[in-house]
Amino acid sequence: MKSHNSEQDDTHTIDRCNSPISIAQQDFTLLISDQILIHILSKLTKSQLISSSLVCKRWLKINGGLVKDLRLLDWDFLDSGRLVYRFTNLVSVDILQSCIVSSRNVSGICLSNKFVSMHIDSDVSCNGFVSKFDFLDARVIDRGVRVLAQGCPNLRRLVLLGVSYEGLGYIANECLALQELELCMCLDMDLKGLAGFRNLQILKLVGSVDGMYDSVVSDIGLTILAQGCPRLLKLELVGCEGSYDGIKAIGQCCQMIEELTFCDHRFEGGWLAALSYCTNLKTLKFQSCKFIDPSPGPDKHLGSCPTLEELHLERCQLRDKQGLGALFMVCEAVRELVLEDCWGLDNNSFMAASMCRRVMSLYLEGCSLLTMDGFEPVVLSWKELKRLKVIACNNIKDSAMTPELATLFSVLKELKWRPDSKSILTSGLDGTGVWQKGGRSFKI
Repeated sequence: MKSHNSEQDDTHTIDRCNSPISIAQQDFTLLISDQILIHILSKLTKSQLISSSLVCKRWLKINGGLVKDLRLLDWDFLDSGRLVYRFTNLVSVDILQSCIVSSRNVSGICLSNKFVSMHIDSDVSCNGFVSKFDFLDARVIDRGVRVLAQGCPNLRRLVLLGVSYEGLGYIANECLALQELELCMCLDMDLKGLAGFRNLQILKLVGSVDGMYDSVVSDIGLTILAQGCPRLLKLELVGCEGSYDGIKAIGQCCQMIEELTFCDHRFEGGWLAALSYCTNLKTLKFQSCKFIDPSPGPDKHLGSCPTLEELHLERCQLRDKQGLGALFMVCEAVRELVLEDCWGLDNNSFMAASMCRRVMSLYLEGCSLLTMDGFEPVVLSWKELKRLKVIACNNIKDSAMTPELATLFSVLKELKWRPDSKSILTSGLDGTGVWQKGGRSFKI
Protein backbone atom coordinates (compact mmCIF):
# COMPACT_ATOMS: atom_id res chain seq x y z
CA MET A 1 0.00 0.00 0.00
CA LYS A 2 1.46 3.33 -1.08
CA SER A 3 1.69 6.20 1.30
CA HIS A 4 0.15 9.63 0.67
CA ASN A 5 3.57 11.06 -0.07
CA SER A 6 4.23 8.36 -2.65
CA GLU A 7 0.99 9.19 -4.45
CA GLN A 8 2.01 12.84 -4.52
CA ASP A 9 5.40 11.88 -5.97
CA ASP A 10 3.75 9.82 -8.75
CA THR A 11 1.38 12.60 -9.57
CA HIS A 12 4.23 15.07 -9.72
CA THR A 13 6.15 12.76 -12.06
CA ILE A 14 3.20 12.35 -14.40
CA ASP A 15 2.55 16.06 -14.50
CA ARG A 16 6.17 16.84 -15.20
CA CYS A 17 6.39 14.37 -18.10
CA ASN A 18 3.23 15.76 -19.67
CA SER A 19 4.28 19.37 -19.39
CA PRO A 20 4.59 21.29 -22.67
CA ILE A 21 8.24 22.06 -22.02
CA SER A 22 9.19 18.39 -21.58
CA ILE A 23 7.30 17.31 -24.70
CA ALA A 24 9.02 19.99 -26.79
CA GLN A 25 12.42 18.78 -25.65
CA GLN A 26 11.86 15.18 -26.73
CA ASP A 27 13.44 13.98 -30.02
CA PHE A 28 10.67 12.08 -31.75
CA THR A 29 12.99 11.21 -34.65
CA LEU A 30 14.51 8.61 -32.33
CA LEU A 31 11.38 6.58 -33.00
CA ILE A 32 12.41 6.36 -36.67
CA SER A 33 14.89 3.64 -37.56
CA ASP A 34 18.15 4.49 -39.33
CA GLN A 35 16.99 2.71 -42.49
CA ILE A 36 13.83 4.81 -42.77
CA LEU A 37 15.69 8.03 -41.95
CA ILE A 38 18.29 7.26 -44.61
CA HIS A 39 15.50 6.76 -47.15
CA ILE A 40 13.92 10.10 -46.19
CA LEU A 41 17.15 12.11 -46.23
CA SER A 42 18.22 10.59 -49.55
CA LYS A 43 15.30 12.44 -51.19
CA LEU A 44 16.69 15.86 -50.20
CA THR A 45 18.64 18.14 -52.50
CA LYS A 46 22.32 18.77 -51.90
CA SER A 47 21.72 22.11 -50.15
CA GLN A 48 18.94 20.64 -48.00
CA LEU A 49 21.17 17.74 -47.07
CA ILE A 50 23.86 20.12 -45.80
CA SER A 51 21.32 21.98 -43.65
CA SER A 52 19.84 18.78 -42.23
CA SER A 53 23.27 17.61 -41.08
CA LEU A 54 23.21 20.39 -38.45
CA VAL A 55 20.18 18.94 -36.63
CA CYS A 56 22.07 16.51 -34.40
CA LYS A 57 25.02 14.13 -34.36
CA ARG A 58 22.88 11.24 -35.53
CA TRP A 59 21.71 13.14 -38.60
CA LEU A 60 25.28 14.31 -39.23
CA LYS A 61 26.50 10.72 -39.26
CA ILE A 62 23.68 9.52 -41.53
CA ASN A 63 24.19 12.44 -43.93
CA GLY A 64 27.88 11.59 -44.13
CA GLY A 65 26.98 8.09 -45.25
CA LEU A 66 24.85 9.49 -48.08
CA VAL A 67 27.72 11.51 -49.58
CA LYS A 68 29.28 9.64 -52.49
CA ASP A 69 31.40 12.30 -54.20
CA LEU A 70 33.87 14.58 -52.39
CA ARG A 71 36.41 17.24 -53.39
CA LEU A 72 38.88 17.77 -50.54
CA LEU A 73 40.15 21.30 -49.86
CA ASP A 74 41.71 20.91 -46.40
CA TRP A 75 44.47 18.31 -46.08
CA ASP A 76 44.27 18.18 -42.28
CA PHE A 77 40.70 16.92 -42.56
CA LEU A 78 42.06 13.79 -44.27
CA ASP A 79 45.30 13.44 -42.33
CA SER A 80 43.48 13.54 -38.98
CA GLY A 81 41.11 10.73 -39.94
CA ARG A 82 37.99 12.91 -39.70
CA LEU A 83 37.18 12.48 -43.38
CA VAL A 84 36.91 8.69 -43.32
CA TYR A 85 35.02 8.82 -39.99
CA ARG A 86 32.48 11.34 -41.26
CA PHE A 87 32.02 10.01 -44.82
CA THR A 88 31.86 6.23 -44.76
CA ASN A 89 30.49 5.41 -48.21
CA LEU A 90 32.56 7.56 -50.55
CA VAL A 91 32.80 6.40 -54.15
CA SER A 92 34.66 9.34 -55.75
CA VAL A 93 37.32 11.54 -54.08
CA ASP A 94 39.43 14.39 -55.49
CA ILE A 95 42.31 15.41 -53.20
CA LEU A 96 44.20 17.49 -55.80
CA GLN A 97 43.42 20.96 -54.43
CA SER A 98 44.28 20.01 -50.84
CA CYS A 99 47.83 18.99 -51.87
CA ILE A 100 48.70 22.61 -52.70
CA VAL A 101 50.24 24.86 -50.05
CA SER A 102 48.65 28.15 -51.06
CA SER A 103 50.46 31.40 -50.36
CA ARG A 104 47.70 33.79 -49.37
CA ASN A 105 49.54 37.09 -49.70
CA VAL A 106 48.19 40.58 -49.91
CA SER A 107 48.37 40.54 -53.69
CA GLY A 108 45.57 37.96 -53.91
CA ILE A 109 46.96 36.55 -57.17
CA CYS A 110 45.38 33.27 -58.23
CA LEU A 111 46.93 31.13 -60.96
CA SER A 112 44.56 28.59 -62.46
CA ASN A 113 43.83 26.36 -65.42
CA LYS A 114 41.36 23.57 -66.00
CA PHE A 115 43.40 21.14 -63.88
CA VAL A 116 44.31 23.12 -60.76
CA SER A 117 43.98 26.53 -59.12
CA MET A 118 46.35 28.06 -56.54
CA HIS A 119 47.34 31.34 -54.90
CA ILE A 120 50.84 32.54 -55.75
CA ASP A 121 53.34 35.20 -54.67
CA SER A 122 53.89 38.28 -56.79
CA ASP A 123 57.63 37.56 -57.03
CA VAL A 124 58.94 35.65 -60.04
CA SER A 125 61.87 33.28 -59.55
CA CYS A 126 63.97 31.49 -62.13
CA ASN A 127 61.40 28.67 -62.02
CA GLY A 128 58.43 30.97 -62.58
CA PHE A 129 55.59 31.63 -60.17
CA VAL A 130 55.30 28.12 -58.74
CA SER A 131 58.02 26.15 -56.95
CA LYS A 132 58.15 22.65 -55.55
CA PHE A 133 57.59 24.08 -52.06
CA ASP A 134 54.05 25.04 -53.08
CA PHE A 135 53.06 21.35 -52.99
CA LEU A 136 52.93 18.88 -50.10
CA ASP A 137 55.82 16.47 -49.77
CA ALA A 138 55.27 13.06 -51.36
CA ARG A 139 55.66 11.32 -47.97
CA VAL A 140 52.89 13.44 -46.48
CA ILE A 141 50.63 12.70 -49.44
CA ASP A 142 51.35 8.96 -49.23
CA ARG A 143 50.41 8.97 -45.53
CA GLY A 144 47.09 10.66 -46.25
CA VAL A 145 46.38 8.36 -49.19
CA ARG A 146 46.91 5.38 -46.90
CA VAL A 147 44.33 6.74 -44.44
CA LEU A 148 41.92 7.27 -47.31
CA ALA A 149 42.44 3.79 -48.76
CA GLN A 150 41.89 2.04 -45.42
CA GLY A 151 38.81 4.11 -44.55
CA CYS A 152 37.13 4.11 -47.98
CA PRO A 153 37.71 0.68 -49.55
CA ASN A 154 34.75 1.07 -51.92
CA LEU A 155 36.27 3.90 -53.95
CA ARG A 156 35.67 3.73 -57.70
CA ARG A 157 37.19 7.06 -58.77
CA LEU A 158 40.18 8.94 -57.37
CA VAL A 159 42.10 12.11 -58.33
CA LEU A 160 45.63 12.37 -56.90
CA LEU A 161 48.56 14.79 -57.09
CA GLY A 162 52.18 14.08 -56.27
CA VAL A 163 51.60 10.53 -55.01
CA SER A 164 54.53 8.11 -55.16
CA TYR A 165 54.84 4.43 -55.97
CA GLU A 166 54.09 3.53 -52.33
CA GLY A 167 50.94 5.63 -52.21
CA LEU A 168 49.59 3.98 -55.34
CA GLY A 169 50.35 0.61 -53.76
CA TYR A 170 48.17 1.45 -50.74
CA ILE A 171 45.26 2.30 -53.03
CA ALA A 172 45.72 -0.83 -55.15
CA ASN A 173 45.76 -3.14 -52.11
CA GLU A 174 42.72 -1.64 -50.34
CA CYS A 175 40.45 -0.25 -53.08
CA LEU A 176 39.90 -3.33 -55.22
CA ALA A 177 36.85 -1.82 -56.97
CA LEU A 178 38.68 1.29 -58.25
CA GLN A 179 37.93 1.80 -61.93
CA GLU A 180 38.90 5.42 -62.69
CA LEU A 181 42.12 7.17 -61.70
CA GLU A 182 43.59 10.61 -62.42
CA LEU A 183 47.26 11.19 -61.62
CA CYS A 184 48.92 14.61 -61.61
CA MET A 185 52.60 15.43 -61.10
CA CYS A 186 53.91 11.87 -61.22
CA LEU A 187 57.27 10.66 -62.48
CA ASP A 188 58.03 7.63 -64.62
CA MET A 189 59.03 5.31 -61.78
CA ASP A 190 55.98 6.23 -59.68
CA LEU A 191 53.82 4.57 -62.32
CA LYS A 192 55.07 1.15 -61.20
CA GLY A 193 52.34 1.34 -58.56
CA LEU A 194 49.72 0.96 -61.30
CA ALA A 195 50.56 -2.73 -61.64
CA GLY A 196 48.49 -3.54 -58.55
CA PHE A 197 45.19 -2.20 -59.92
CA ARG A 198 43.15 -5.18 -61.08
CA ASN A 199 40.05 -3.41 -62.38
CA LEU A 200 41.35 -0.03 -63.58
CA GLN A 201 39.57 0.94 -66.80
CA ILE A 202 39.93 4.74 -67.08
CA LEU A 203 43.22 6.56 -66.54
CA LYS A 204 44.11 10.22 -66.94
CA LEU A 205 47.81 11.00 -66.65
CA VAL A 206 48.77 14.67 -66.31
CA GLY A 207 52.49 15.27 -66.84
CA SER A 208 53.77 18.83 -67.30
CA VAL A 209 51.34 21.73 -66.91
CA ASP A 210 52.60 25.06 -68.25
CA GLY A 211 52.96 27.61 -65.49
CA MET A 212 52.25 25.09 -62.75
CA TYR A 213 54.79 22.29 -62.60
CA ASP A 214 57.14 20.30 -64.80
CA SER A 215 56.72 16.57 -64.26
CA VAL A 216 58.30 14.45 -66.98
CA VAL A 217 56.45 11.38 -68.22
CA SER A 218 58.42 9.76 -71.04
CA ASP A 219 58.46 6.49 -72.98
CA ILE A 220 59.68 4.76 -69.83
CA GLY A 221 56.57 5.78 -67.91
CA LEU A 222 54.26 4.98 -70.81
CA THR A 223 55.75 1.49 -71.12
CA ILE A 224 55.38 0.90 -67.37
CA LEU A 225 51.80 2.12 -67.60
CA ALA A 226 51.03 -0.16 -70.53
CA GLN A 227 52.43 -3.26 -68.85
CA GLY A 228 50.66 -2.53 -65.56
CA CYS A 229 47.19 -1.69 -66.90
CA PRO A 230 46.25 -4.25 -69.59
CA ARG A 231 42.49 -3.74 -69.02
CA LEU A 232 42.36 -0.03 -69.80
CA LEU A 233 39.41 1.14 -71.89
CA LYS A 234 40.08 4.90 -71.84
CA LEU A 235 43.42 6.70 -71.58
CA GLU A 236 44.08 10.45 -71.53
CA LEU A 237 47.65 11.76 -71.72
CA VAL A 238 48.13 15.44 -70.78
CA GLY A 239 51.48 17.19 -71.18
CA CYS A 240 53.31 13.90 -71.64
CA GLU A 241 56.51 13.34 -73.58
CA GLY A 242 57.35 10.23 -75.54
CA SER A 243 57.73 8.79 -79.00
CA TYR A 244 56.80 5.86 -81.22
CA ASP A 245 57.97 3.32 -78.63
CA GLY A 246 55.69 4.53 -75.83
CA ILE A 247 52.53 4.56 -77.95
CA LYS A 248 53.43 1.19 -79.49
CA ALA A 249 53.73 -0.32 -75.99
CA ILE A 250 50.27 1.00 -75.11
CA GLY A 251 48.77 -0.46 -78.28
CA GLN A 252 50.39 -3.86 -77.80
CA CYS A 253 49.69 -4.25 -74.07
CA CYS A 254 46.36 -2.43 -73.68
CA GLN A 255 44.52 -4.29 -76.42
CA MET A 256 41.08 -3.41 -75.00
CA ILE A 257 41.60 0.34 -75.21
CA GLU A 258 38.75 2.08 -77.06
CA GLU A 259 39.31 5.79 -76.40
CA LEU A 260 42.62 7.65 -76.51
CA THR A 261 43.06 11.39 -75.83
CA PHE A 262 46.14 13.55 -76.28
CA CYS A 263 46.15 16.99 -74.65
CA ASP A 264 49.08 19.39 -75.15
CA HIS A 265 51.38 16.47 -75.98
CA ARG A 266 55.16 16.80 -76.46
CA PHE A 267 55.83 13.67 -78.54
CA GLU A 268 58.78 13.33 -80.87
CA GLY A 269 58.35 13.01 -84.62
CA GLY A 270 57.25 9.67 -86.02
CA TRP A 271 54.99 8.66 -83.14
CA LEU A 272 51.79 8.77 -85.22
CA ALA A 273 52.58 5.47 -86.95
CA ALA A 274 52.31 3.67 -83.60
CA LEU A 275 48.55 4.30 -83.46
CA SER A 276 48.03 1.38 -85.84
CA TYR A 277 48.89 -0.96 -82.91
CA CYS A 278 45.68 0.16 -81.16
CA THR A 279 43.59 -2.42 -82.97
CA ASN A 280 40.33 -1.79 -81.08
CA LEU A 281 40.50 2.01 -80.92
CA LYS A 282 37.10 3.65 -81.53
CA THR A 283 37.60 7.28 -80.43
CA LEU A 284 40.70 9.45 -80.91
CA LYS A 285 40.88 12.99 -79.51
CA PHE A 286 43.42 15.81 -79.73
CA GLN A 287 42.94 18.79 -77.41
CA SER A 288 45.04 21.97 -77.16
CA CYS A 289 47.92 20.41 -79.12
CA LYS A 290 50.53 22.72 -80.66
CA PHE A 291 51.25 20.15 -83.36
CA ILE A 292 50.20 16.65 -84.42
CA ASP A 293 53.42 15.01 -85.60
CA PRO A 294 56.38 17.14 -86.74
CA SER A 295 57.87 14.30 -88.80
CA PRO A 296 55.39 11.48 -89.51
CA GLY A 297 57.63 9.68 -92.00
CA PRO A 298 56.71 7.88 -95.24
CA ASP A 299 53.03 7.17 -95.85
CA LYS A 300 53.64 3.45 -96.35
CA HIS A 301 54.83 3.13 -92.72
CA LEU A 302 51.88 4.95 -91.11
CA GLY A 303 49.35 2.11 -91.07
CA SER A 304 45.74 2.74 -90.04
CA CYS A 305 43.15 2.21 -87.30
CA PRO A 306 40.44 0.09 -88.98
CA THR A 307 37.99 0.19 -86.05
CA LEU A 308 38.13 3.98 -85.53
CA GLU A 309 34.72 5.67 -85.42
CA GLU A 310 35.35 9.19 -84.07
CA LEU A 311 38.14 11.73 -84.57
CA HIS A 312 38.04 14.95 -82.53
CA LEU A 313 40.40 17.92 -82.99
CA GLU A 314 39.66 20.66 -80.45
CA ARG A 315 41.61 23.92 -79.97
CA CYS A 316 44.61 22.54 -81.87
CA GLN A 317 47.13 24.25 -84.12
CA LEU A 318 46.89 22.67 -87.58
CA ARG A 319 49.43 24.75 -89.50
CA ASP A 320 51.55 21.66 -90.14
CA LYS A 321 49.92 20.25 -93.30
CA GLN A 322 52.13 17.16 -93.36
CA GLY A 323 51.24 16.08 -89.82
CA LEU A 324 47.52 16.67 -90.37
CA GLY A 325 47.58 14.74 -93.65
CA ALA A 326 49.29 11.82 -91.93
CA LEU A 327 46.65 11.86 -89.21
CA PHE A 328 43.82 11.66 -91.75
CA MET A 329 45.61 8.77 -93.43
CA VAL A 330 45.84 6.84 -90.16
CA CYS A 331 42.18 7.65 -89.47
CA GLU A 332 40.84 6.89 -92.96
CA ALA A 333 38.12 4.61 -91.55
CA VAL A 334 36.64 7.30 -89.28
CA ARG A 335 32.85 7.78 -89.32
CA GLU A 336 32.51 11.00 -87.30
CA LEU A 337 34.85 14.00 -87.70
CA VAL A 338 34.87 16.97 -85.30
CA LEU A 339 36.99 20.09 -85.93
CA GLU A 340 36.42 22.72 -83.27
CA ASP A 341 38.26 26.04 -82.84
CA CYS A 342 41.38 24.81 -84.63
CA TRP A 343 43.93 27.38 -85.83
CA GLY A 344 45.49 27.08 -89.26
CA LEU A 345 42.86 24.86 -90.84
CA ASP A 346 42.58 26.24 -94.38
CA ASN A 347 41.35 24.90 -97.70
CA ASN A 348 44.54 22.98 -98.51
CA SER A 349 44.77 21.23 -95.16
CA PHE A 350 41.06 20.39 -95.08
CA MET A 351 41.32 18.80 -98.53
CA ALA A 352 43.36 16.01 -96.93
CA ALA A 353 40.22 14.92 -95.08
CA SER A 354 38.75 13.68 -98.38
CA MET A 355 40.75 10.46 -97.98
CA CYS A 356 38.44 9.59 -95.07
CA ARG A 357 35.78 8.25 -97.42
CA ARG A 358 33.45 6.72 -94.82
CA VAL A 359 32.58 9.92 -92.93
CA MET A 360 28.91 10.01 -91.94
CA SER A 361 28.97 13.01 -89.58
CA LEU A 362 30.91 16.29 -89.78
CA TYR A 363 31.00 19.00 -87.12
CA LEU A 364 32.85 22.26 -87.88
CA GLU A 365 33.06 25.18 -85.48
CA GLY A 366 35.31 28.22 -85.34
CA CYS A 367 37.35 27.33 -88.45
CA SER A 368 37.58 30.87 -89.83
CA LEU A 369 40.17 30.22 -92.59
CA LEU A 370 38.08 27.62 -94.36
CA THR A 371 36.06 28.84 -97.36
CA MET A 372 33.44 27.25 -99.58
CA ASP A 373 36.14 26.43 -102.16
CA GLY A 374 37.78 24.00 -99.74
CA PHE A 375 34.66 22.94 -97.85
CA GLU A 376 32.36 21.91 -100.71
CA PRO A 377 34.61 19.45 -102.65
CA VAL A 378 35.38 17.48 -99.51
CA VAL A 379 31.79 17.31 -98.32
CA LEU A 380 30.53 16.25 -101.75
CA SER A 381 33.14 13.48 -101.90
CA TRP A 382 31.66 11.81 -98.80
CA LYS A 383 28.91 9.65 -100.28
CA GLU A 384 27.78 8.34 -96.86
CA LEU A 385 27.42 11.75 -95.18
CA LYS A 386 24.21 11.94 -93.11
CA ARG A 387 24.82 14.68 -90.53
CA LEU A 388 26.39 18.11 -90.98
CA LYS A 389 26.90 20.95 -88.49
CA VAL A 390 28.74 24.14 -89.46
CA ILE A 391 28.96 26.89 -86.84
CA ALA A 392 30.95 30.15 -86.72
CA CYS A 393 33.03 29.48 -89.85
CA ASN A 394 32.77 33.04 -91.12
CA ASN A 395 34.41 32.56 -94.52
CA ILE A 396 31.96 29.89 -95.62
CA LYS A 397 29.34 32.02 -97.38
CA ASP A 398 25.83 31.19 -98.49
CA SER A 399 26.41 33.16 -101.66
CA ALA A 400 29.01 30.63 -102.82
CA MET A 401 26.68 27.66 -102.44
CA THR A 402 26.18 25.54 -105.56
CA PRO A 403 23.12 23.50 -106.60
CA GLU A 404 25.10 20.31 -105.89
CA LEU A 405 25.63 21.30 -102.28
CA ALA A 406 22.00 22.36 -101.91
CA THR A 407 20.95 18.95 -103.21
CA LEU A 408 23.17 17.26 -100.64
CA PHE A 409 21.52 19.31 -97.90
CA SER A 410 18.13 18.03 -99.03
CA VAL A 411 18.96 14.40 -98.27
CA LEU A 412 20.79 14.85 -94.96
CA LYS A 413 19.20 13.40 -91.84
CA GLU A 414 20.47 16.31 -89.72
CA LEU A 415 21.64 19.77 -90.74
CA LYS A 416 22.72 22.68 -88.55
CA TRP A 417 23.95 25.55 -90.72
CA ARG A 418 25.18 28.69 -88.96
CA PRO A 419 28.50 29.56 -90.64
CA ASP A 420 28.09 33.23 -89.68
CA SER A 421 25.57 35.62 -88.20
CA LYS A 422 24.46 36.76 -91.68
CA SER A 423 23.58 33.36 -93.06
CA ILE A 424 20.55 33.47 -95.36
CA LEU A 425 20.24 29.79 -96.13
CA THR A 426 16.44 29.96 -96.41
CA SER A 427 16.42 32.30 -99.38
CA GLY A 428 19.52 30.68 -100.87
CA LEU A 429 17.72 27.33 -101.07
CA ASP A 430 14.54 28.63 -102.67
CA GLY A 431 13.46 26.34 -105.47
CA THR A 432 15.71 23.46 -104.46
CA GLY A 433 12.97 21.60 -102.58
CA VAL A 434 15.27 21.10 -99.60
CA TRP A 435 12.44 21.55 -97.12
CA GLN A 436 10.32 18.90 -98.82
CA LYS A 437 13.03 16.24 -99.27
CA GLY A 438 15.01 16.76 -96.12
CA GLY A 439 15.05 14.82 -92.87
CA ARG A 440 13.47 15.73 -89.59
CA SER A 441 16.13 17.91 -88.00
CA PHE A 442 17.00 21.17 -89.78
CA LYS A 443 18.26 24.08 -87.71
CA ILE A 444 19.13 27.49 -89.14
